[in-house]
Amino acid sequence: MSPAVVDGSGKKNTSARISKSKFVSGVQCLKRLYWQVHRPELAAEPDAAREAILEQGQEVGRLAHQLSPGGVEVSYGSGLDDAIRRSRELVANPDVPAIFEGTFEHGGVLVRVDILQRRRDGRWRLIEVKSATGLKDYYLDDLSIQSHVVSRCGLDLASVCLAHVNRDYVFDGGSIDARRFFRIKNLTRRIASLRPRLTLQLRSEFRVLAMPKAPDIPGGQHCSRPVTCEFFDRCNEPVPDDHILRLPRVHANTVAKLVALGVQSIHSIPESYPLAERLRRACSSVQMRKPWYSPEIGEELSKLKYPLYFMDFETVNPAIPRFKGMRPYQQIPFQWSVHVQRQPGAAPEHLEFLAGDGSDPRQAFISALCDALGDRGSIVAYHQQFESQRLSDLASWLPEFSGRITKIQRRLWDLLPIVRDHVYHPAFGGSFSLKSVLPALVPSMTYDGMAVADGQAAGLAWESLVCGGLDRDEGDRTRKALLDYCGQDTLAMIRLVELLQSEAI
Repeated sequence: MSPAVVDGSGKKNTSARISKSKFVSGVQCLKRLYWQVHRPELAAEPDAAREAILEQGQEVGRLAHQLSPGGVEVSYGSGLDDAIRRSRELVANPDVPAIFEGTFEHGGVLVRVDILQRRRDGRWRLIEVKSATGLKDYYLDDLSIQSHVVSRCGLDLASVCLAHVNRDYVFDGGSIDARRFFRIKNLTRRIASLRPRLTLQLRSEFRVLAMPKAPDIPGGQHCSRPVTCEFFDRCNEPVPDDHILRLPRVHANTVAKLVALGVQSIHSIPESYPLAERLRRACSSVQMRKPWYSPEIGEELSKLKYPLYFMDFETVNPAIPRFKGMRPYQQIPFQWSVHVQRQPGAAPEHLEFLAGDGSDPRQAFISALCDALGDRGSIVAYHQQFESQRLSDLASWLPEFSGRITKIQRRLWDLLPIVRDHVYHPAFGGSFSLKSVLPALVPSMTYDGMAVADGQAAGLAWESLVCGGLDRDEGDRTRKALLDYCGQDTLAMIRLVELLQSEAI
């Protein structure tokens, strides 16, 4: 049983208390709610990427306070009961125009409201702030429970709204204009229509929390929709390497039909079973336990023109734009690596760029890149659409480079579709990401043990490098880890092309 808690009136309550986040978790899965309340130690530890997302959400939330000048924030420093008491005092004070993080409880449900704006007629406008760029269905559950609790605490709500990021906002280089950065949707009518469902959901949640053990709910799509549950691994066994879900881009209907036939292993798929070509060759590769190479691969490789430039970018995409001309969530390119192979079999030369501080890196990035890429030869990228879009962004921000950027884009050659359409290895596991393809085809190269081993980690490492707080040794290690990782990506492409060329002979 959960420990006794004390509500704002001082009355002891031995039943579990549901926060708004736990209520939403219960809508997704009642077992998730039960474990959050009674067995939180079973949850997976949040990774650095998840922590960064939460921190970014908090940053957006603080910016939203500018929508209500003169508002007062309720601190949690003195505990929950004090926050509830303080919120009541602020509600009763007509001189307070808005309350941030107001804390309210009713019927065992606790909510913290991002913004409560006081209207001239004494009624209130409730605003939930999200760092997303639009309305998601599960936000309605969040707003619904807040509206329910706040209304029953005596506040007359005139409207219930969502403030989300306006992706079309362009930063002018001064201070962020919160009124243009956010878009506000009035969801009052939609929230009102959810009241009957909310009542039933609350009954279900309290009933489940009073049970001696978690409800028996099998794993399914709800384990990752709308968000991935922190208890995912408790309900979902790891998929075996030969499972049919390991086929590349396999459709759910195909999986369902195979399972209905009692087939879950790729090795059990009959040769006569109709499969799309890409699935059949992957299936054959796994069943025969050897890689498959298309006979047309040599023709594709013949389109490469030396010197070859193997190029890779690293970026971050903050919700709040940092530099003039940028929009929310636009990518900031902060690092590139280029390996140059002048002729077949030649030892590669390595060139690289890494922004070393928090100042705008865009001009230095593209200027150095243009110099490194010369004016002839194929530029090899893995999923070149990403690099090409970053180049287009740079051309829009820095039009003086647009001519050179256009010429670079015309030279791009994408290695991803070559691998995807002409190669399969059983160790791909259905994925054509470089992190899956490289160790399968070139076992001597791996990302295992690298301090920075993927693009997300690279972004987090760069943020820690340029935002300060690292001592000299930590900064040097982080810088080296970033350079090693990005350099590994471009060297990996060289090794893959060399392997494919040898198979095409």
